[in-house]
Amino acid sequence: MTASSAHALHVESKATGIDTLQLQCVPQTAPSIQAGEVLVQVLAAGVNPSDVKATLGIMPHAVFPRTPGRDFAGVVIDGPAALKGLQVWGSGGDIGITRNGSHARYLVLPVAAVKEAPKGISIEEAGAVGVPFVTACEGFSRAGGVKAGQTVVVLGANGKVGQAAVQIAARAGAKVIAVQRQDHLEGFACADVEVINSTHIEPATRIMDLTGGKGADLVFNTVDKVYWEVGHAVMAKGATQIFIIATKGQTVAFDLFKFYRGMHNFVGIDTLALDCVRSCELLDELRPGFEDGTLKPFPVDAADMIALPHAMDAYKAVLAGAKNRMVLKP
Repeated sequence: MTASSAHALHVESKATGIDTLQLQCVPQTAPSIQAGEVLVQVLAAGVNPSDVKATLGIMPHAVFPRTPGRDFAGVVIDGPAALKGLQVWGSGGDIGITRNGSHARYLVLPVAAVKEAPKGISIEEAGAVGVPFVTACEGFSRAGGVKAGQTVVVLGANGKVGQAAVQIAARAGAKVIAVQRQDHLEGFACADVEVINSTHIEPATRIMDLTGGKGADLVFNTVDKVYWEVGHAVMAKGATQIFIIATKGQTVAFDLFKFYRGMHNFVGIDTLALDCVRSCELLDELRPGFEDGTLKPFPVDAADMIALPHAMDAYKAVLAGAKNRMVLKP
């Protein structure tokens, strides 16, 4: 495809809902770059719920007008000689939120915001790793890391962040307990994972049984209020619980005495606060796992690869809770 046929998504202003969103596909010429920047030709860009919500004005940091899209994989076509021609990947809480994003043919970023994409996975898979794995990796990092021999409970393990957290914890050699509303583990893990279907089994009791009454060293709560009581009940002495917020404006009853006596720690993760450089550092930490097979990208089927002019179909599917990762092909 020639430069004259390149396009980018453009959102002029926030919409009141997906049915009123004006998601334009407009011509794009290759931007010029400054010193310290690279120009990436985007080959694949995942669509995250936050991408869609940001176009609807739900994300308070989002600026207008702009091109949305946080995750990407592509090839460097301008910048330092050592990077030209390199296949790269990246993500960021600023990309597509406060600066033009990846749902476009061309993307300008700081040099430090791109790293070599993993060998052995497709460019489409690399473009869909971003936000979920960055969220999980940052959560464990801020909790002091996940280590072999620890017990890690992942609440909402069948979601994308939950799947990523299970993979990272299993790779580290932790004993992983996945709590979800289905029997089978969604996605991949390089080691055995204990699955608790919370629609059939009371998860807190089962977790305490599995840990001999000790509880979990780390709890990764990907669905906040839904499993709040479970997560709080199964924390071992000195344990840490990691949170992402799935529902806006929700509050919970907090047992301050249990928190105090348990010497517990709570960590909140907001990836919108992680810029493209930090997000890329986290992805680069994970790259060896994708290359040696102890981590696996989300599968991307041909039906989930959407041409940029049909991006609204992907946006609507993601907002409706699509199970598969949707990837735009600029």
